[in-house]
Amino acid sequence: MISPLVRRRRLAAELQQLRTEHGYTSARLASEIGVPRQRISRLENGHVAPDLDEFRQILVLFRVREPRSSKLLAIAQDAQERGWWAKSADGMGTRQALYANLEAGASVINEYHMAFLPGLLQIPPYTEARIRLDPQDGRAFNPASSLDARARRQRILDRPGGPSYEVVIDELAIRRLAAPPDIVADQLDHLVHEGHRRNALTIHVLPVAARIPQHAVPRSAFSTYRYPDPHDPIVVAVDTATDDLVLTHEADVRRYLDLYEKIRRAALSPADSLDFLAAAAEESRKEFGNE
Repeated sequence: MISPLVRRRRLAAELQQLRTEHGYTSARLASEIGVPRQRISRLENGHVAPDLDEFRQILVLFRVREPRSSKLLAIAQDAQERGWWAKSADGMGTRQALYANLEAGASVINEYHMAFLPGLLQIPPYTEARIRLDPQDGRAFNPASSLDARARRQRILDRPGGPSYEVVIDELAIRRLAAPPDIVADQLDHLVHEGHRRNALTIHVLPVAARIPQHAVPRSAFSTYRYPDPHDPIVVAVDTATDDLVLTHEADVRRYLDLYEKIRRAALSPADSLDFLAAAAEESRKEFGNE
């Protein structure tokens, strides 16, 4: 399954291009197909799923021919899909549902983690500790549902043709414990194990003392997603204290791609990173023993 969110963003760009090609304003397009102007605006912002009958009207109005018309209809159908996360978004947490959506169908995932260890590689005790220490808002939120959703998200790494996954972990996320020391030690051991086991996984550690080119210090954690269709947008999700920011505009995305490349170049090699994580696990386990 491809990400419905990404397909909505793709469809939004295609719709804007069609309007531009034919010299239509959004108000004129809305009038021609008999919908409110706000409906066109929301479609072009990627905020709503398309109605297939409405979209067929647009294709007829603009006299879109094959094979372009079939391709656009296929994108519209993808944009209508509701993934497994949509049915339990409140229980699993809306933030986690967003990432499940973005991960769906991704071919390449690159992440930078500043404060926490990567969700796609978390062991259940680490996730449970984070749920206890940082409970989610909302009456419908269910810790068991959140934990189950995390495990379900992690299965994308095992699917046939699953994504290439590269992650840069800031030393701060390793040293500044976000869970009890014994759990962190087990989590770091798991990262080392997975780093050796998975061919499609690359782990880098960014030391605090690393010299990043052009002093490009990252301000927050972020992830980038690429998809098999080269015309789908590259997506960047930026971690904030409240809602995560999803970016698809080329100029915004380029800034984060450039930043990721700088921090990746400054980070330790994969082999040295796994050694670093193994040593940090031992230190965390010793700290637990001294408590």
